[in-house]
Amino acid sequence: MNSTIAAPTRRPFLRANWANLAIVSYAVAPEQVHDLVPPHCTLDLRDGQAFVSLVAFDFLGTQVRGVAWPGYRNFPEINLRMYVRHGADRGVCFIREYVPQRLVARMARFFYNEPYRRARMISQTQETPTSITIRHELILPTSTSTLSITGEKPAIHTDPAGIEHFFKEHEWGFGKTHRGELLRFRVEHPTWDIWPVRSFELYWDWAAAYGARWQFLQGRSPYSVVFACGSEVRVFPGEEIIP
Repeated sequence: MNSTIAAPTRRPFLRANWANLAIVSYAVAPEQVHDLVPPHCTLDLRDGQAFVSLVAFDFLGTQVRGVAWPGYRNFPEINLRMYVRHGADRGVCFIREYVPQRLVARMARFFYNEPYRRARMISQTQETPTSITIRHELILPTSTSTLSITGEKPAIHTDPAGIEHFFKEHEWGFGKTHRGELLRFRVEHPTWDIWPVRSFELYWDWAAAYGARWQFLQGRSPYSVVFACGSEVRVFPGEEIIP
């Protein structure tokens, strides 16, 4: 695994370790999500299909503009995202992101206009010499959703042409500015190894977490489940793109 990150041209806004990412992906018809694509972007299709992913992981050692704020260094995030392109640049855009701290959600909305919400969340990690298990709970007023996944040690590399690489490796985040223009921000990290998935369980209230339009995913089997190890990550300030 590459343990270095190339020197950035700008100072990162955020630096953290993103640890143990469960990436649960579903194939969807392009017309089901076309209205969610950011301005001047297109869907990043694979075999004619669009995809959305439920992603759960932990922020560890978080620093914002070089400052590690007490009480805001370690916390979980759960997001629902989709895959888009801007020209040759592949990236993701977010449908909704949950964190347990209200201030973190407010900062993300202010600086990146990202669809963050605050919710009660529980994240647990257990490790043995041969396995690693994570469990996430998203606790909303009407329901509690849970995700758990166990991976086998040691971690392994992935084929750059493989499906795991497609879902876990993206350099760009895309969204909309407060003025409705395209917002682009760079996310830098080394290529992630994965824990081979031994077992996986998902009990998710899609409508409660993301709205009625996502009810069709209730009880549906995922297209792919990837358990990425994660690494140090640097997120750079967003820039407005006006063609």
